[in-house]
Amino acid sequence: MKKKILITGGQGFVGRALVDRFADLGHQVTCADMNDRPFRADVNFIRLDIRDKAGVMAALAGADSVIHNASLVHTKHNRVEDVWAVNLAGTENILEACAAHHIPRLVYISSASAVYEGADIENGDETLPYSTISQAPYADSKIAAEKKVLAFSGTGGCETCAIRPHVIFGAGDNRFIPAILDKAKRGKLNRAVGNRDKLSDFTYISNLVDAVVAAEEKLGAGSPLSGQAYFITNGEPIAFFDFIEKLILELKYPPIRGKVPYWLAYGVAAIAEAIDTLKGGTLNAENGLTRFSVRYMVTHHYFNIAKARRDLGWEPKVSLTEGIRLTVKDLLKAQPDLMAGR
Repeated sequence: MKKKILITGGQGFVGRALVDRFADLGHQVTCADMNDRPFRADVNFIRLDIRDKAGVMAALAGADSVIHNASLVHTKHNRVEDVWAVNLAGTENILEACAAHHIPRLVYISSASAVYEGADIENGDETLPYSTISQAPYADSKIAAEKKVLAFSGTGGCETCAIRPHVIFGAGDNRFIPAILDKAKRGKLNRAVGNRDKLSDFTYISNLVDAVVAAEEKLGAGSPLSGQAYFITNGEPIAFFDFIEKLILELKYPPIRGKVPYWLAYGVAAIAEAIDTLKGGTLNAENGLTRFSVRYMVTHHYFNIAKARRDLGWEPKVSLTEGIRLTVKDLLKAQPDLMAGR
């Protein structure tokens, strides 16, 4: 069945992949974002700030499904009001419009950080409680928004679910992979933080998109998905810096040899955040150096994806190794000078 599907945040890394997939499947897709620059002819592109309640109400009229992907990813402890205005208040506007227009389905792109409290998570599943400790404005606001989304399920005939990916990577990434490669090119990626003995999950972009498509298709009245959250990862936990090393070795950069103690990296991140705050706080320019991200590097955080496999009928089709290979291949196609020595 072909549907009218609106995707918020459709111009970003994840959003664009979602727009492309749903359009390829033949759906009538609307890409709603602060930027309305078209990137394919068969999609409707609109400019939308989800903080604008009236704009959201108008944009969602007539939709059969909403994929709510728009959020402000900011893990520093500044610009807090901006983060909450987008991630929570913007989500509340989306929910209000879904109720007003009796939109049947809403799939919310959440985050695995919803359950992270700074301690190890090993094979964690969806029975884990929400974090009760403030980690960063991003995590705090995503928790609040996910709670609202899941509690909303059934309101006005709208069924909802939340997808919780963890460390998404792949072609088109404009945040995580570029930060890694920038450090590699400048010769500043020769040391790991900590002992590389803590495992992390990663999620290749097409595996995430597969899960969202499955959720949108299966979500509805009486569906086991209604009001539920799902961890989505590759299901191949690996030490954070082992993943980084695999990526840079594909590009012929040298392996990571040394290490930096956690306390030192955390202290440097704290100082960097303080300086950034004094300057007013910069959005979307973290470069991996925040207390939140440093803490992530030295704790186990990998998740059980059995619930998604069962309810969504989903499997991560692209392995971690293949995902890294595909990412590098696509990057080199666009930027041949990324290869070491070029």
